[in-house]
Amino acid sequence: MKVLVLGGTGEARALAAALDESPDHSVVSSLAGRVRDPRLPVGEVRVGGFGGPDKLADWLVAHKVDAVVDATHPFAERISASAARAAELTGVPLLMLRRPGWPSRPGWHWVESLEGACAVAEGLGERVFLTTGRQGLAAFAGSSAWFLVRCVDPPEPPVPARSEVVLDRGPYTVEGELAVFREHRIDVLVTKDSGGPLTVAKLDAAEELGVPVVVVRRPAPPAVPVVSDVEQVMAWLR
Repeated sequence: MKVLVLGGTGEARALAAALDESPDHSVVSSLAGRVRDPRLPVGEVRVGGFGGPDKLADWLVAHKVDAVVDATHPFAERISASAARAAELTGVPLLMLRRPGWPSRPGWHWVESLEGACAVAEGLGERVFLTTGRQGLAAFAGSSAWFLVRCVDPPEPPVPARSEVVLDRGPYTVEGELAVFREHRIDVLVTKDSGGPLTVAKLDAAEELGVPVVVVRRPAPPAVPVVSDVEQVMAWLR
């Protein structure tokens, strides 16, 4: 069975490894190509977008794909929508692998968008730790607050006028995050509900220091089956 795995997440890499070890499956992992030096999964890898749902459907047919697993980031709306449409066009079975979101904690403020996060953060503090990634920084460009922007690759403008950019990639430790909060005198944290253990340390640090957290809710996923771990994917494929 030939399986296309969409995404460069930790879950996608774990799934690719499981499929690569299975004598009953072959795997192709597809990465969007937005990260300059991505962590590559085992097995065959393609980098770059497909060009929309119709071209993805053509690719599935041309490469005789038997099943697709969407293991992209929970906020990768465009590729998830394309995958759902391509599956509908071709009849290729599609499953979504999504890590659970973070359960809410005291001091959290939930919002629906980056613009909403900016508005709420401005009312909570003046020195913002912004960990929503390099995409979407334009939502904060007009703010008068100071931002510590942490992302994997250098962001493109527009960026907040008063900001410092730190290039780093998880996993992080609570001790390290506490040091970041204290060094930069952070009084509000802004993040997305990405879930997973890689970046949870910043939430623990914020809670320990009593720093309020603004959390952007996940977008609604397409109407496809969803599981939360690799074992469930392998059972679905069987």
